[in-house]
Amino acid sequence: MRRTLLSLATSGLAAGLVLSGCTAGGGKPSGSGKEGDVTLTFLTFETPNLTAKYWDDAIARASAKVPGVTIKKIVAPSADRAGYAKQLAASGQLPDIMIAVSPNGFAQAGQLAPWSDEQLADFVSPHSNPIGGKIYQLPYNTQPTPLVYYNKADFAAAGIDAPPKTYQDLLDASAKLKAKGINPFVVGGGGKDTWADMYPLIGAVATDTYKQTPDWLTQKAKGSVKFTDPAFTKAAEKISSLARKGYIDTAGLSRSYADDEQAFRDNKGAMYPMGSWFAASADAKKPGFDVGVFAWPSDDGSLVVPAYTGGGMSVSSKAADVTLAQKWALAFMLDKSSLDASVKADGSIIALKDYTPPTGMGPVYNATLDVYQQAVKQNAIVNAFSIETGDGSLPAGVADKAAAGVADLINGKKSAADFGAFLDSAWAKADQ
Repeated sequence: MRRTLLSLATSGLAAGLVLSGCTAGGGKPSGSGKEGDVTLTFLTFETPNLTAKYWDDAIARASAKVPGVTIKKIVAPSADRAGYAKQLAASGQLPDIMIAVSPNGFAQAGQLAPWSDEQLADFVSPHSNPIGGKIYQLPYNTQPTPLVYYNKADFAAAGIDAPPKTYQDLLDASAKLKAKGINPFVVGGGGKDTWADMYPLIGAVATDTYKQTPDWLTQKAKGSVKFTDPAFTKAAEKISSLARKGYIDTAGLSRSYADDEQAFRDNKGAMYPMGSWFAASADAKKPGFDVGVFAWPSDDGSLVVPAYTGGGMSVSSKAADVTLAQKWALAFMLDKSSLDASVKADGSIIALKDYTPPTGMGPVYNATLDVYQQAVKQNAIVNAFSIETGDGSLPAGVADKAAAGVADLINGKKSAADFGAFLDSAWAKADQ
């Protein structure tokens, strides 16, 4: 998921690191505890889905497989794990192992150890998100971002017989919903969660830009294309138009990510563009209506699914023992019990060869997985705009700028052309 910047005083990081590793993070050192063990710090995060117990249990299982390693868990104090890791690095405290932290910036600065082809042999997409031709983060999890989750009861009440297949179908469905007094789209983005407003645009960029030119951002880096080009502004205009028609409630932009999800649960809108992780939440705590899912529709009805594969562990090139750190990270990432727990808790689509999800998964997860698998079969997977990492991704900080710009696109302060020019300017400044 997109994350916002974290404001912490660097001077307080040393104390924060010690407290998180020993007490504040809730984790005790895991490992054999024998004299001569290597102690490694592990930066992770906790959510209502992925609790302290989930991490502690997974750490214990990995540590049992790699004797000689003691793990000190550090819990990121906010959703912006990359921002926290950068501040730790600035004070000489980059964790030895990190999970779900973008390697951008760290890898280019020589702060991460690359993974070998042999170490990546079990992964479905071993060369996802390369940086300078090397892989610095284990590509263990795929997240379609977004899919559109919808309230089946609202669709039935509006006389919508099937999920939209073409973009015109989406517009027609939105008009029918609005005519029945039902808000078509739930979209958030308030407070620190500005990234939550990005999902309609990510869907439109997938169908209108990346479908035709999968390496569009790479071409942007070469100066061959601009955000003001029709290939991009057509996607931006779709989102602007949805808002002008009243299909996106602009008041929702003040909602946090959690409040955004709750608004959908509270039937304050029929469609909820969101990452695939929502499937786990919808199955674990079923709303008062049945939830369906479809891919953001393209003009011609062909299937396009934006997705990101990555999210795994990275290892510091300055770890106390890089070899043991990588061995431990692989033990964690390849543990079936930990993977199954992640699937159940966070709706993960595990990108490992021969992996099968646990039995008894809920209907929303299964429907989400089905849409993704259809896209794989049809070679219809594209990158998820602003979520890419590695070569061919936005420069540091531009994704956060984009989220702020999308809010202005939705509330009418920026036209599609204005938004494109804004992104071109943000990119140019980031390159300076």
